[in-house]
Amino acid sequence: MPLGLYIAVPFCRTKCTYCNFASDVFSRAVFDNYVKRLCAEIEHSTQNAEQMGGVVDRSVGSIYLGGGTPTILDIAQLERVFVTIRQIFAVQQDAEITVECAPGTLSGQMLDALVQCGVNRVSLGVQSFIDKEAASVGRLHKCQTVVDDLARLRAAGVANINVDLIAGLPHQNQESWNESLGQLLATGVPHASVYMLEVDEGSRLGRELIAGGQKYHAHFVPDEDLTVGLYEAACRRLNGAGIKQYEISNFAQLGFESKHNLKYWTRQPYLGFGVDAHSMLPMRDGNAVRLSNPDSLEKYLAREPVCITRIDPLMALEERFFLGLRLNRGVDVRDLQQEFPELFDGRRSIISELIREALLEQQGEIIRLSHQGRLLSNEVFERFLTTESA
Repeated sequence: MPLGLYIAVPFCRTKCTYCNFASDVFSRAVFDNYVKRLCAEIEHSTQNAEQMGGVVDRSVGSIYLGGGTPTILDIAQLERVFVTIRQIFAVQQDAEITVECAPGTLSGQMLDALVQCGVNRVSLGVQSFIDKEAASVGRLHKCQTVVDDLARLRAAGVANINVDLIAGLPHQNQESWNESLGQLLATGVPHASVYMLEVDEGSRLGRELIAGGQKYHAHFVPDEDLTVGLYEAACRRLNGAGIKQYEISNFAQLGFESKHNLKYWTRQPYLGFGVDAHSMLPMRDGNAVRLSNPDSLEKYLAREPVCITRIDPLMALEERFFLGLRLNRGVDVRDLQQEFPELFDGRRSIISELIREALLEQQGEIIRLSHQGRLLSNEVFERFLTTESA
């Protein structure tokens, strides 16, 4: 089965206050060392993965450069990454090749270089079309920046575009959210991702909210009920406009679903390169292995070892539940019964309980999250993860 490749670029122009990813602001002097390390990892990836028990198909169906902000790299550095990928892997002619971009980082030269490298999909981290909201969390662009970038992307032949929005940003209210949704729909992009603000200790804003402080505009963050209401409003409006929800946070016109992300949710093989990147590969014994890179730039550049997790049948079944149920199409219980006959029988009571609690719905042999289940998805997934082996 063709691989998906994920390339992590952990560099940003500024660190957004809500961000809990392994990315930060670094001197440009670091970039070249990182790209050298990244390309070396790609060059030795198949041998290393096989030594760790994985089976690697060199055919590639999707590539995703995420961050951070990949377009903060020099053009020559990005080109080197793509050249290295194509030297090692057989990238399919129709492969989906995505690059995440912060609005305002797409110079004419950068855009030309991306197209030359085969990029045919771009994900713009807009987060809000309201300038005050974007600025409050450290975003450097304005609404007009996004409009201009979209026009130049389309002029360059890149029409497969995603726009990210976050519900729950400081100063956000129902009126401003409706304006952001209206701007999103007016752009005509075929894909949108809508996330609810995560409140945890992994970000500066999250820590300030937990502490009850006022730094980073924390006292202007909407309460949980309003944030949920904003997410629900996005679901209604995007679905009504033909950008249909196909995953908890993702919406697309027919045929524009993210091929790369679908590999994650359907447990197809992928290789990740760079800081905090993860891989999942089949093994010759029918099981699978997950690999995770060091989660800091210092550790990655020092070549600290990869973490190896071999996936046994119980873990595989749990993954089929909590990944597959993210998708609106749900999970076919017949497939699970056939693949994990004894283990699946031990999960029937959990499924029945979740259906009674209206967190799951069942139609024939398909189970899927209900509307309420999508809002409480982590709780649903934990029910499967905490079940003891049958």
